Order: sequence, then C-alpha cells, then structure tokens
Amino acid sequence: MSKKAEKRETEESAAETGRAEQAENAETKAEVSEEERLKTELEQEKAKSEDFKRKWYSVTAEYENYRKRTAFQSAQRYQEGRSDVISKLFPIADNLERATAACTDEATKKGIRMVTAAFEKILSEEKIKVIDPVGQHFDAEKHEAIMAVDPEEGEESGTVRQVYAKGYERDGKVLRFAQVVVVK
Repeated sequence: MSKKAEKRETEESAAETGRAEQAENAETKAEVSEEERLKTELEQEKAKSEDFKRKWYSVTAEYENYRKRTAFQSAQRYQEGRSDVISKLFPIADNLERATAACTDEATKKGIRMVTAAFEKILSEEKIKVIDPVGQHFDAEKHEAIMAVDPEEGEESGTVRQVYAKGYERDGKVLRFAQVVVVK
C-alpha cells in the first residue's frame, strides 16, 4: 500500500475513532442529562406528594374539628331544649308552694310536699339550682326586683328582703330570674 493510502486509512480510522468517541460522549452526556432530568422530576414529584400530604392532614384536621364542634353544638342544643321544657314547669312549682302555705289539712299538705320533693329531685338530677337570695345584696344578673320597700331597723339598702318567685340556674346560666322585694 502506498503511503497516501495508509495515510488516508489512518485519517479515516482516526476520524472514525473520533466520531465513535463523540458518539460515546454524546451518549454519556445524554445519559447524564437524562439522569439529571429524572432526578429533577423525582424532586418535583416528592414536593407534590408532600404538598398533597400536608393538604390531606389539613383537611383531616378540619373535618375532625368540624365533627367535634357539631357534636358539641348538638349536645348544647339538646341541653337548652331540656332547660326550656323544665322552665315551663317552674310556675307549677310556685303554685305548689303557695298551695302548701295556704293548706290547713295536714294530709293534703303532706301530699303537696311529696309532689314538690319529686319536682326538686328532678331539678337536682338536671343540675338545676334554686336561686334563693333572701338577705343577700341585690344582683341584677340573677334577680328581678318587683317591688322596693322602706328599710326596717338594721336592714341595708339594696338587700333582698323577700323572694316572691324562686329563680333557677344551670351551670351559671340563669333559667329564670328570682323575683324579689328589695329594700330601698
């Protein structure tokens, strides 16, 4: 072979080797860029999954709060409904006390007291307390003044002298104000 042919063959071989190396480099770069692209995608998907997870926790917490709030409101409405029904019975208790005071027959008085005791038992089971402020200072948040009278010897102004109708409260909430006579 001639030198020119050998030179040409060597050049072609070098060119082929260069092309092969370029192809390998391109392939390696493609693999590296593919790997980087996949890593980037993976990070993005992880961020999305964390976002979805955070939203899921948030929605779950909101639902749990909603469930507790509605259960509390339902129980509260139920208690208020019971209080409303019992409040309608307070005038009956007042009349029973007046009947006891007016009755002269001991057997009848005993019967009325038994009915009154049963009513008071129901009140205690419902955790309803009687507001009986005789001798205490007038409190507009628990008492309703129906009359003011002149003070007698030793009485302070603003003191409750007599209860006309008992008041009732449950857990600090007044169901019926005590109707009282107050010293001027």
